[in-house]
Amino acid sequence: MNSQQSSYGQQDVTVLDRRQVFKGFFRIEKLRLRHRLFAGGWSAEFERELFQRGHAAGVLLYDPALDQVVLIEQFRVGALPQTPADDTSPWLLELVAGVIDEGESAEDVARREALEEAGCALGELVHICRYFSSPGGSNEQIDLFCGRVDASRAGGIHGLAEEHEDIRVHVLSSNQAWQALQDGRLNNAMTIIAMQWLVINKQALLERWKGRELE
Repeated sequence: MNSQQSSYGQQDVTVLDRRQVFKGFFRIEKLRLRHRLFAGGWSAEFERELFQRGHAAGVLLYDPALDQVVLIEQFRVGALPQTPADDTSPWLLELVAGVIDEGESAEDVARREALEEAGCALGELVHICRYFSSPGGSNEQIDLFCGRVDASRAGGIHGLAEEHEDIRVHVLSSNQAWQALQDGRLNNAMTIIAMQWLVINKQALLERWKGRELE
């Protein structure tokens, strides 16, 4: 067996009970379960709370002609300071992103949210990866993309008032964005992963889009 590939799967978990304990903007379930052990046999029964966050898509907006990225800034309740000594701002620089609703594809969401949150029409989308954002307590999975845009048209304040969105667009050179990551100003996982991917893959991306019009 590959040491990096688990021999266990869904069949090795038994969910004995599942019930909803909270429903608001998000949903929380309490599960009673057991699973197989690496040493053999089964674990004792135990309980876990599961934050039902759903699946989402995020997209790094990149202009290969100008070598610029388009990021958005908005308030995030999860970034509120937890102690008086914490001086972290709850306004974060992020990627365009949104929750995938039933019947939508991740690509659909990336294109819709790019228009709603940044006023940008996307050209070709390149899939970066799919990952669990916090699997210790949430089922959220993220489909992450890099999307081609014309950054010269990006700017302003966007978002849907009925969803209490207040979103400001920032256009940075790829070097400025990378420096922001190094300085700790890009401090959320989706943006960090996408920027690291861009640094590693930028040359191949430029070759892929060389001489092609923005679709």
